[in-house]
Amino acid sequence: MSTTRLLPAVGALLAGMPLLAHASVNGAELSALWAVPFAGMLLSIALLPLFAANVWHHHFGKIAAGWALAFALPFAAGHGLGLTLHEIAHTLLLEYLPFIILLVALFSVAGGIYVRGNLHGSPLLNTGFLGIGTLLASFTGTTGASMLLIRPLLRANDNRRHKTHVFVFFIFLVANIGGSLTPLGDPPLFLGFLKGVGFGWTMQHLLAPMLTASAILLLAFYLLDSYFYRQEENLPALPDPTPDSRVSLLGKVNLLLLLAIVGAVLLSGVWRPGVAWQLGGLEIELQNVVRDVLLLAIAGLSLKLTPGNCRQANAFNWGPMLEVGKLFAAIFVTMIPVLAMLKAGQHGAFSGLVSMVSQPDGSPVNAAYFWLTGALSSFLDNAPTYLVFFNLAGGDAQQLMSDGASTLLAISAGAVFMGANSYIGNAPNFMVKAIAEERGVAMPSFFGYIGWALCCLIPTFVLQTVIFF
Repeated sequence: MSTTRLLPAVGALLAGMPLLAHASVNGAELSALWAVPFAGMLLSIALLPLFAANVWHHHFGKIAAGWALAFALPFAAGHGLGLTLHEIAHTLLLEYLPFIILLVALFSVAGGIYVRGNLHGSPLLNTGFLGIGTLLASFTGTTGASMLLIRPLLRANDNRRHKTHVFVFFIFLVANIGGSLTPLGDPPLFLGFLKGVGFGWTMQHLLAPMLTASAILLLAFYLLDSYFYRQEENLPALPDPTPDSRVSLLGKVNLLLLLAIVGAVLLSGVWRPGVAWQLGGLEIELQNVVRDVLLLAIAGLSLKLTPGNCRQANAFNWGPMLEVGKLFAAIFVTMIPVLAMLKAGQHGAFSGLVSMVSQPDGSPVNAAYFWLTGALSSFLDNAPTYLVFFNLAGGDAQQLMSDGASTLLAISAGAVFMGANSYIGNAPNFMVKAIAEERGVAMPSFFGYIGWALCCLIPTFVLQTVIFF
């Protein structure tokens, strides 16, 4: 469901709710069976595109809606319609909508910037390209940076024989690790921002782990690319379908609009006017309404002011955004009982998971948070995985930013960094793979890519565990 169609639906849902306070879901009373719709939703995202691609492509919206109903209908029957509607409205209006609106703004603005021209894909240029993309991803989002830079990088290397590794490392760095410095960079961090994590907290605490991982991987890439580049020196030169030419940017107005997005998100984090409205038992705060209206206005300005040839050259369309909107609506709804059970801690159905990440005295095991968050983020979507472990750690943003800073760092790094471990760990991964293969690059298979991750990423993460966790 698109954002414009969701708003009236949420309004109608709220209008039909009794205007009274509902008790929250008591996670200690819920069986682990309530996690089945959430697990089914994530496994559908992970497996159906691989093993039933045609069914998924044509029916993913129906599948997502089916899993959402698999939670909502039995829950309403057992716990009452009022509580169910209240929880769903709270989730969709206060968490899902701001999340989707930010993605729409970043997707619109990044899709309006086109890098024209071509350079020769030498090891030094490729490494610099990946480094720039890694930094850019924190401000345009990993999806925005990936879609902005993948085609120029393909053109730069289109006359090289050995180039698969270039796009594998592009996924590692630009589509994942680079998005770790701001809530704009990767969806898990924006969800943390919505939960109360400060905008600057991620920059302050994730900068050192991000720079460490990036430096290791960029050095490894440069050495590997230099090796393959030398192998081609004694081979006949391939014809260059896109000869070198001067590089320039089209759609520069979107650079200003990117700054406007940063400003809108920052505004909601620092401006606290104390104005709020009660709607169907939900508290709607003025600063959040202003932020979302500004983000939608920025997206509209980008669509109006960007020359059409920029979006055409970028092959811009709304398909990916519509897919994300439908899937995440179901993810957020099916996550309701899971988060409640995690908040119950040792008294909930996931007490075993709590024990894995806690010492006997209750103190957190940060290395376990890092690897468990990362392991699930490798094969499930990293945004809901972040929320699962955020709540497992207590769910109190103020406490986690201060006394629990090391734990929040472990959760954030695990979710963002280890989304690179498989093609399905983060949304841009498969998009990059598909675009590269469309241009004739022989990308690794699903398990072949995991082999690259085992060789290049896992040793990096082991080192990070020793240094930071």
